[in-house]
Amino acid sequence: MSDRLTIVKVGGKVVEEPQSLATLLDDFSKIAGHKILVHGGGRSATAMANRLGLESTMVDGRRITDQAMLEVVTMVYGGLVNKNIVAQLQARHSQAMGLTGADLDLIRAVKRPVDQIDYGFAGDVTSVNTKLVEELIRNGVVPVIAPLTHDGKGQLLNTNADTMASEMASAFARTFRVQLIYCFEKRGVLADPHNDESVIRVLDRSSFNEYKETGVISEGMIPKLDNGFNALANGVTEVIITNTENIRNGGTGGTRLMLT
Repeated sequence: MSDRLTIVKVGGKVVEEPQSLATLLDDFSKIAGHKILVHGGGRSATAMANRLGLESTMVDGRRITDQAMLEVVTMVYGGLVNKNIVAQLQARHSQAMGLTGADLDLIRAVKRPVDQIDYGFAGDVTSVNTKLVEELIRNGVVPVIAPLTHDGKGQLLNTNADTMASEMASAFARTFRVQLIYCFEKRGVLADPHNDESVIRVLDRSSFNEYKETGVISEGMIPKLDNGFNALANGVTEVIITNTENIRNGGTGGTRLMLT
């Protein structure tokens, strides 16, 4: 298990704005060794839905995915955003291939059970099949993964990209030394949300719980960090939270997660 695999998950403004995306792909293409890029694209999906006259409904940052919205996110995530990234990586001499969780039976999920809220065709990951993608990686292919999965019965599902990255990292950790990098707008997890220089360099579970209780860490950062700690617990070597500027140097300027 000596081979190194870097999995970068990117979303938010980074993937939506041309300049920040170009910067990310410049640095991502220079990462040595095996690598995978997992992307979001929620703002692009919302913009496309608006153009089509569809209302986007979000609950606690999660999208309600009815049939019409599933069609939109499939077009945007699996098509527009994914193939734009693939084309730009090809221009940077990376042999990229765009995939979803349905391709090569990579990621299966189940439709999220209805509790108090019906999220529609939102998927919760149940299994990751790394075999065929691993063959691609070892042959120099750079997979670019869109946040869509399937249930094995022909149904596509909209699935959180942070969760997909964590589940993939955990599965690939059986055969690679995996570094997982969550890339977003900030340099790392901030002790002061109003001060971009207040990066928490190392964050363990105990500190994470304390920051949650005091409200320093809140909203969308909580599930991202939960996914990161889950990946570490499942054998991933390193998890980093950072921005595009720190991708090339392995995330040394960001926040490194530790279990203890």
